[in-house]
Amino acid sequence: MASRPSGHLKAAPWRAYRIADRRHKIFDGEGAAAFGGRWNSPGRRVIYAAQTYAGAMLEVLVNANIGRMPRQHAWIEILIGEQASIEEVDVRKVRRWDAPDQRASRTFGDQWYDEQRSTILVVPSAVVRMERNIVINQQHPGFRKLRATKPKPVVWDQRLFQ
Repeated sequence: MASRPSGHLKAAPWRAYRIADRRHKIFDGEGAAAFGGRWNSPGRRVIYAAQTYAGAMLEVLVNANIGRMPRQHAWIEILIGEQASIEEVDVRKVRRWDAPDQRASRTFGDQWYDEQRSTILVVPSAVVRMERNIVINQQHPGFRKLRATKPKPVVWDQRLFQ
């Protein structure tokens, strides 16, 4: 496990996509704080997003586990400006980041969060190995500089649920 940042990326205009139940705030880490996620233990307010809209859809499908088409989901685009601090996980230094027990990834993410190393943590997707997800530290001072679009309904293809 790396004890310091894996690698800082040059800040550039980035976009990330998040799909969530619109009955809750979508640009908010309340759910991750309550239940934890692959890169955070409960109690840490982070927002999970994907680098692509399709990646965000797949993350919802694999994690929702509801077996039917979600009816309350909406999506937002998160605009990450040049001033954002961004760190990328080097998977060679975070062994077993994809283990089912999530100990290695949570340990790394919790340390990143607690040390306030950056606003954004770019992590590998366990679902789409060729893509990356975005973890946003909602408590980081740089969070207030991020922008999100208004939520729009997700149009699911019924064939995904047959």
